[in-house]
Amino acid sequence: MAERVPPAAEALFGADLPRAVAYAELLAEHGIERGLIGPREVERLWDRHLLNSAVIGERVPHTARVVDLGSGAGLPGIPLAIARPDLAITLLESMARRVEWLEHVARVLELGVAVVRGRAEEPAIKRRIGGADVVIARAVAPLAKLCEWSLPLLRPGGVLIAMKGASAAEELARDRQAVTRAGGGEPRIESCGVGVLDDPATVVIVANRRTRKDR
Repeated sequence: MAERVPPAAEALFGADLPRAVAYAELLAEHGIERGLIGPREVERLWDRHLLNSAVIGERVPHTARVVDLGSGAGLPGIPLAIARPDLAITLLESMARRVEWLEHVARVLELGVAVVRGRAEEPAIKRRIGGADVVIARAVAPLAKLCEWSLPLLRPGGVLIAMKGASAAEELARDRQAVTRAGGGEPRIESCGVGVLDDPATVVIVANRRTRKDR
């Protein structure tokens, strides 16, 4: 059984809290058998997954076009879509069984998200969903590879918001030059959910400095 709903959930999801609860229940019921979450994750779905994902909305502009790269279980895209219904969110996933899951969740929750099967580096995917304002990613790849995949999906000046843990500074130091080569601006580390979560989410933000002719 999933953990009880924490007080911060109401602040983040507001009137759509029942939708977030339904998503947590779907993950708790099907996430392990589908290989979406580990057995120990059920008891910490809210703090570790839903709330942690929703707070990155602090860094996403109003009515932005957002691509959730490697969406998997729908993290962070689905909690963000529930918390921020103003956003136009595309869940990008390459594995057929996970695409099926995302489509099921979107249908059950009546979420206005698009689910697309493919890989970010595919030319057809770049043509289909390119020009996004924001790309979000969680536990997908190291920062260098993530920039190679995500920056071509962004409009000039758009941003990558990569969810990272305690090793964010170490990863940034290691991959800084690769980020620049990929067309990214100076990466910065920021915290989301300060004053809302006991353990705020750590993100690395990289602006796309590529121009349209660089694609």
